[in-house]
Amino acid sequence: MDQRAELPLRQQITDIEQAAALIRTARRILVVGCSGGGKSTLSMKIAKRFGLSYISLDRDVRWLPGWIQRDRVEQINIIASRILEDRWIMDGTSTSTFDLRLPRTDFVIWVRMPRLLCIWGAISRWAKWIGRIRPEMAPGCIEKIDWEFLHFIWTFEEKFAPRIVAGIAEHGPDVPILQLKSRRQMRELLDLLSRPA
Repeated sequence: MDQRAELPLRQQITDIEQAAALIRTARRILVVGCSGGGKSTLSMKIAKRFGLSYISLDRDVRWLPGWIQRDRVEQINIIASRILEDRWIMDGTSTSTFDLRLPRTDFVIWVRMPRLLCIWGAISRWAKWIGRIRPEMAPGCIEKIDWEFLHFIWTFEEKFAPRIVAGIAEHGPDVPILQLKSRRQMRELLDLLSRPA
């Protein structure tokens, strides 16, 4: 039996074509999910396709050079300012800020890939960017990987998915949500979004 935390049925969009139509008209999109699942790549592609401002919680909010975490109050102030923008796509899970972000969100994409795929994504990303800084990361944060990060990914579904479900239920109960659970679904969505409206 699948032990995954589940969203209320009324919020779930299961038809990729319907989701693509909603994304086309959305002004503010939140992309959440486990590290290594592909949420940043997806977010940047959607941002480029629809001219949305791309906001990365890692790059724009959380990290300072050298992997130093920005002060919590400053992080909240940055988020509070950025969510006031008219059109954006925001990449980052951080359930502790759902109270700010979800009320301003028109659509949520939950990149919910299997954990082995996320582990592979994180390792292959590290191999690609080793010694460099990837575009969705803060300046001065050279790509790295360690056992703590891999453990975070391995236990993400068990520890954080229930928080995502609870946070959405509390702060965005009417926001439609698409869960992408495979690379095939992600490709299908991007193919649909690349077509003329």
